[in-house]
Amino acid sequence: MPNIFQTQVIKTISTVDKNIKKLRKEKGLSQDRLFRLVEVSHATIIKIELGGIQSPTIDTIQKIVKVLEVGVDKLIK
Repeated sequence: MPNIFQTQVIKTISTVDKNIKKLRKEKGLSQDRLFRLVEVSHATIIKIELGGIQSPTIDTIQKIVKVLEVGVDKLIK
């Protein structure tokens, strides 16, 4: 059974993947356009949005927030 910290981390990861997808759509970006702007593989963006990558690198997150023009805090709220 997960402890409270693990449960919060899981919720945050779930929030991040949903928020990336939501913010991407709000900006009118396709997954294809986002992966090109972020300079990661298409599979990486798909996996992040589907929760398949549970801990994207800090570098990837920084690139995503830069392209989406939001702060990291916007991804975890």
